[in-house]
Amino acid sequence: MTTLMFVVCAYLIGSVSFAVLMSKAFGLADPRSYGSGNPGATNVLRSGKKAAAALTLLGDAAKGWLAVFLAIRFAPHNGDGLLIVALVAIAVFLGHVFPIFLKFKGGKGVATALGVLLALSVWMGLAVMAVWLLVAVTFRYSSLAALVASIAAPIIAMLIHLRPELVFATAIMSMLLIWRHKSNIQNLMTGKESKIGGKKKVA
Repeated sequence: MTTLMFVVCAYLIGSVSFAVLMSKAFGLADPRSYGSGNPGATNVLRSGKKAAAALTLLGDAAKGWLAVFLAIRFAPHNGDGLLIVALVAIAVFLGHVFPIFLKFKGGKGVATALGVLLALSVWMGLAVMAVWLLVAVTFRYSSLAALVASIAAPIIAMLIHLRPELVFATAIMSMLLIWRHKSNIQNLMTGKESKIGGKKKVA
């Protein structure tokens, strides 16, 4: 029962879409109506409102961090504790990707995954963030940066000797992130992918 409670709460936290909330707060169009149609920070940036995009990024990362932090802080300190934390990490990510409040059509989960990683290990989160930034600044493709960071995350988790349950959770998120970017992979291969800061397009 305790495990189920933590997982359900984490999923509901993850289901809160800051892209939609910030767009409404700034009087912008629904992020699902333009660009990639994805309710995430990168697509909100295509609206031209950098503040809304920044707050979306911070909000989506914060909810990932908060869910895992609460699990680490309040989960039973026994053999099930790490399992609960791992399941919460996956649940809050799934909440963002398949939010109940948006008919299960959510974002791709990059910012939320970063928040989760920072909660699991600050050093792992910073390392993955550095990988993302390096690729994003060099190539100006958010999707490419996300894909490379996704591949790097479980490798970094193992290198810093994170517990097996948490490495597993990191690997699951990475695989889901790559799957969520399948259309971006195709666009990258055909030269159709939009660059960071590019003009919005009709979804």
